[in-house]
Amino acid sequence: MTTALTCTAVDAGYHAGHPVARQVDLSLEAGSVLALLGPNGAGKTTLMLTLAGLLCPLGGRVEVDGRELRPGSPRAAVRAGVVLVPDDRALFKELTVVENLRLASRRGSPTTLDTIFGYFPELGRRAKVGAGSLSGGEQQMLAIGRALMQDPRVLLVDELSMGLAPVIVESLLPVIRRVAHDTGAACVLVEQHVSLALRVADTALVLSHGDVALRGDARELAADESRIEEAYLGRRSDDGGLSVAVTTASR
Repeated sequence: MTTALTCTAVDAGYHAGHPVARQVDLSLEAGSVLALLGPNGAGKTTLMLTLAGLLCPLGGRVEVDGRELRPGSPRAAVRAGVVLVPDDRALFKELTVVENLRLASRRGSPTTLDTIFGYFPELGRRAKVGAGSLSGGEQQMLAIGRALMQDPRVLLVDELSMGLAPVIVESLLPVIRRVAHDTGAACVLVEQHVSLALRVADTALVLSHGDVALRGDARELAADESRIEEAYLGRRSDDGGLSVAVTTASR
């Protein structure tokens, strides 16, 4: 496998000398999924914005396919194939499903409307409906579908579950796994439902107070929940489970 995304000693933040996430190292292969986890305020969204070029790294470097991204340039990131699905979904609410998808399409792209409707049949049935009239789950499908129309090399999904019922999240997360397999895109998934995220991810990384508290194979971490719990909270819960981590909102 080829390495699609590499971060080397990345500091991410909003003011020089005050990083929110510190010394983050990542190496993500094409077609793999990374679950980026951590409690509220850990720096996950800040790191995602930095990977997408919306924030300039305060230190370190980000590479896609071995080429360094121009720091703080969203246009350069998009040209390199980095596509972000933000936590607010950023849809054009007055436009229909089809219109939102077509706006994101690239000339000569192999990805078609039928491709997206294959992943999300519900969108096909709602193709002519305005995005503002869709349910929360359908809006998230559309946000992901719009990102896929850009043929991402690196797909960043920030808070897929925001405002959604767990049963909807459970149906959407496997699509990220399928997309990675089908397209070869490297996917970084910020998700508050830890157990569900670990089911579809290959690897996981936990940020806590801006530092990398834990990283490892997703299956191994899912089998030893206490390691995740300790990385989140510095201690195990009374029942030894992931109840707090699972319900903690991630940002």
